[in-house]
Amino acid sequence: MKQNGTPHSEAPRPVDVLVAGAGQAGLSAAYHLRRSGLEPGEDFLVLDHAPRPGGAWQFRWPTLTYGRVHGMHALPGMELTGADDSRPSAEVIGAYFREYEETFGLRVRRPVHVGAVREGDGGRLLVETSKGDWAARALISATGTWDRPFWPRYPGQEEFRGRQLHTAGYPGPEAFAGRRVLVVGGGTSAVQHLLEIAPVAAATAWATRRPPEFREGPFDEDQGRQAVARVDERVRQGLPPRSVVSVTGLPMNEAIRRGVADGTLARRPMFERLTAEGAVWADGSAFEADVVLWATGFRAAVDHLAPLRLREPGGGIQVDGTRVVRDPRIHLVGYGPSASTIGANRAGRAAVREIGALLAGEAVAV
Repeated sequence: MKQNGTPHSEAPRPVDVLVAGAGQAGLSAAYHLRRSGLEPGEDFLVLDHAPRPGGAWQFRWPTLTYGRVHGMHALPGMELTGADDSRPSAEVIGAYFREYEETFGLRVRRPVHVGAVREGDGGRLLVETSKGDWAARALISATGTWDRPFWPRYPGQEEFRGRQLHTAGYPGPEAFAGRRVLVVGGGTSAVQHLLEIAPVAAATAWATRRPPEFREGPFDEDQGRQAVARVDERVRQGLPPRSVVSVTGLPMNEAIRRGVADGTLARRPMFERLTAEGAVWADGSAFEADVVLWATGFRAAVDHLAPLRLREPGGGIQVDGTRVVRDPRIHLVGYGPSASTIGANRAGRAAVREIGALLAGEAVAV
C-alpha cells in the first residue's frame, strides 16, 4: 500500500483540471472553470483539505470580527450582503463560501489532502492525495499560506521557559490575561494582537526587524497597482514572494493612533536572544516574558509541488501571471501578487483562460 492509502494497482483517475484548495483563489478558479463550460466533479475537481468551507478564514480567532476585516472582496458572481459586522469573520465568511459552493454546484471534495504532484504518464500530472490519485492535464494550485506559518530562529529559543505560539494558533486575548507578552512581527496581525492583548495583559512589548510604516490617507487604485507590480516583479524573477501588505504599509486608523499614543505600539528592534525568562537586546536591556507570540507571517504552501523541481536558484517558483514558467500545465493562484482577495479573483479568471487554451491544444505565449 502507498502512504496515502491507494493501492499501487489502482490506476489514477483522469481529469482535465484539478484545483487544489477551496479558499478565495480556488473558488474563483472553479467559478471560471464552470463558466468556461467544464463540468464540476467530472471535467474538473476541487479538492480541499480543510474540514469545512471557509478557506483559511475558518481558522481565524473569534475576536477578528467581520467588521475588522480589511479588504475582503466578494467572490465572482455573488456578493456578500447583509453580514453582521459584530460576528466572527470565520462564521461570516465560512457561511458565504458554503453558500457560494452550493449556488454554483462546485462539488468541493473535503477533507482531501494533496500530498504530492509528480510527472505522470501521457503528458499528465500525477496528483497523489489522501483519497486516491488523479491524472490531470492541468493543475491550479490554490493552497495559500495558512498551512505554512513562518517561525524564525533566534538564539536561546529552546531555553525560554514560557509559552511560544504563532498567529496561526492565536486563541484571542483572554488567554493572555495577567501575562507578560512579547509580540514579534511588523505586520497587521502583530498590531491587532497588541491592541487586543494590552488591555488584559500584565505587560506587552513589541519587537520588529524594521520600523513599522504606517500609511495615512486612502489607498487608491493606482497605489494598489504599484504595490502588486512590486510583488509581481519578484515572482517573475523566481524569487520568493512577499505579501502585498508588506509593500503597502500599515493603514493608520483611530485604534492604531491610540495605541501609538499610549505606548502599546512602542516598537523595539529585534532582540539579540531569548533566555529562560524572556528577551535580551544588544544594549543589555531585557523584557521578562511569560509568552512570545510570533506574528511573523506565512510562506507559500507549495511543498506538494516539490517532486517537479519548479524552484529557481533564487528560492521561489518563477511565475508569469499565474503560469509556472517551468511547467505551463501548472498555475499558482493566490500566490505572490494574487494573494489578496481581489487579486485571487482576477488570477482565477486569467488562469482558466490560459488553461482553456492548453486543453484546446493552442500555443500558450511564453
